Amino acid sequence: MRSTRTVKFVNTKTTTTTTTTNNNDSRVVLNVGGMRFETQRATLKKLPATRLSKLTPQLSFYDPVLNEYFFDRHPGVFSQILNYYRTGKLHYPTNVCGPLFEDELLYWGIQREEVEPCCWMTYTKHRSTQETLQTLDSLELETVRSTTNDLIKKFDWENDFHLITSGHLPIYKRIRMIIWQLFEEPRSSTTAKIIAFISIIFILLSITTFVLRTLSIFEITEYDFVYVYIDDNTTEQTPVQNTQRRNTISGFDVIEWACNSWFIFEIILRFVVAPSKRVFCVSILNWIDFLGTFLFFFTYVLYNVFNYTGHYASLDLLSTIRVARMFKLINLHPRLKIITTTITYSSTLLNLSIFFCILVILIAGSSLYYVERLSNPSDSQIISVIDGVWLALTTITTLGFGDIVPKSLLGMILGAITTIFGVLIIDLPMPIVNEMFDNFNRHLLARQQLPKQRRRITPAVIPRKIKPFVPSNGHAHQHHS
Repeated sequence: MRSTRTVKFVNTKTTTTTTTTNNNDSRVVLNVGGMRFETQRATLKKLPATRLSKLTPQLSFYDPVLNEYFFDRHPGVFSQILNYYRTGKLHYPTNVCGPLFEDELLYWGIQREEVEPCCWMTYTKHRSTQETLQTLDSLELETVRSTTNDLIKKFDWENDFHLITSGHLPIYKRIRMIIWQLFEEPRSSTTAKIIAFISIIFILLSITTFVLRTLSIFEITEYDFVYVYIDDNTTEQTPVQNTQRRNTISGFDVIEWACNSWFIFEIILRFVVAPSKRVFCVSILNWIDFLGTFLFFFTYVLYNVFNYTGHYASLDLLSTIRVARMFKLINLHPRLKIITTTITYSSTLLNLSIFFCILVILIAGSSLYYVERLSNPSDSQIISVIDGVWLALTTITTLGFGDIVPKSLLGMILGAITTIFGVLIIDLPMPIVNEMFDNFNRHLLARQQLPKQRRRITPAVIPRKIKPFVPSNGHAHQHHS
């Protein structure tokens, strides 16, 4: 939120004199970046405690020959600042960048909150850009291979005794950094790319196997023989298909074992070489990887060691978490990271949309129930508020299963209105999310085109005021003699 501050301009009415000297002293010439500005001293006194209100000939940037003050600053911004002294209104020049404008205001001693409301949105646009750039920096999307110094800081080994005394780390720590780079920075080397490719193959193979083994053509049908009475004294065995157990061909088990062996090897090795065990343990992707691997071994031991004969579907439902391993591919491409970052930064807006969506569903569901009940209760398919909420949910989300429909005219009209509200609630936040994604994507493309290293500019040295040498009377007498 913008904070406002009132600036009080000093009334500088002066008495008019008839002498030419006083008239010239009331005018001041300012040379800013090679462009000369001329104004009244009384104008500069309107804003006390600023740089221009304290101009004296004793300052180092005063030129007595040209009778002007020289400032090596931006002349375009200064024209707006000088206009602020004259009119009391500070406008933002659109031909300069926001940080440059702020630096100029800081130099001249003017608060940035004094910018006029008409220019405030344009002026503060650079702050959102800076936040976007800081977010991209935190994601490390451009980091292909971390330097040795970056790795030492990441592992918190700056104060390592061996590093301080000999200049290099012990062998086991160097091996730990190398292994970490191979698994966490897939673009850092050819070996890291090969490991990333192997990991992708195992992830896709595991998910494909999980999907294919549910097809009936790969299932092995099991039958249980039960005794059936033919008559009072005769029984015979009759095969009955066992629908509780679903076995597949053994080839899928071999593939699952190979994939999960790689996953367990990868997660253990990454945990051992992780710079921070706490950060590793709180990562959602690591939890997905761990649970997917754990459930595989858990179900295998349960069925093959303890010979569990219960229902398979409940455990198979938990095993679907292995499909979430696809999220691990996010670390392999910058655009995928941008998508997740966009959703994270849009969480406030999305949560608000979900809240209003639930509110509309409850209101519409209750209204549909009572409208149908008042119109034709005998023919109504909405027999409870729960049915009305279900109808409102399928209507707002535009699913429209058709299992429950309104029968009365008022119910149909209310259903149409509910559809319109659903479209508005669901579609309105999407352009904002798309704009945020486009903002991240455009800045990422611009950052990739910038040079990796730039020339450093040393700060300018402020010159000091040098007094001209004036010989004393005694020396002057000796010189003339």
